[in-house]
Amino acid sequence: MCERTLLIVKPDAVGKNLIGEILRRIEAKGFKIVGMKMHHLSKVEAETFYAVHKGRPFYEPLIQFMIEGPCVPVVVEGDNVIEGIRELNGTTDPAIADEGTIRKDFAENTRRNAVHASDSAESAAKEIEFFFPEYELI
Repeated sequence: MCERTLLIVKPDAVGKNLIGEILRRIEAKGFKIVGMKMHHLSKVEAETFYAVHKGRPFYEPLIQFMIEGPCVPVVVEGDNVIEGIRELNGTTDPAIADEGTIRKDFAENTRRNAVHASDSAESAAKEIEFFFPEYELI
């Protein structure tokens, strides 16, 4: 089933010049990039995007991390892309992520974990809309 999802190359990966390698891996899996931009989140934007986590112990450190530098939101399209991108990323904890996943190869820890990906079709729709008006998508 063809669908769309949002992937964010987080500030840690941007700072390590990993944008190209992460995009290469996405395309190597046969997925199509249909929207992309570099964006430096404001505190309000980060708080809005991650509002679902408000009140959790990791919320404030996550916000501080996400505003420390630019990120690269990317809209990816393909058959079963939501599941496929999450598999490509690997589990949140790089210490237990599968070999060859983005997080195993590039993440430092559970917060500085290189990438974000939507976890469902509903989340994908909301998250894509957060960063991209429809006219910016191919």
